[in-house]
Amino acid sequence: MSQPNDNADLAKLLTTMGCPEAKAGEMAAQLAKRSGQLAVERNIPREEATAHLLSLMRQGWAAKEQNDAD
Repeated sequence: MSQPNDNADLAKLLTTMGCPEAKAGEMAAQLAKRSGQLAVERNIPREEATAHLLSLMRQGWAAKEQNDAD
């Protein structure tokens, strides 16, 4: 999967993953910043860092949805 390169693409992706639309832009900017930091810390490609963080976010939203249903 190719990774989004700008915040608008990230925001759209986050929205499809369950992020509230009102927060998607802000979260996309934070995600882009943190993925850059993580890439440097772990000496990995930025795309890999972004994919890792997106996976964690997806898991968090899935857990929240499950808890909301209970």
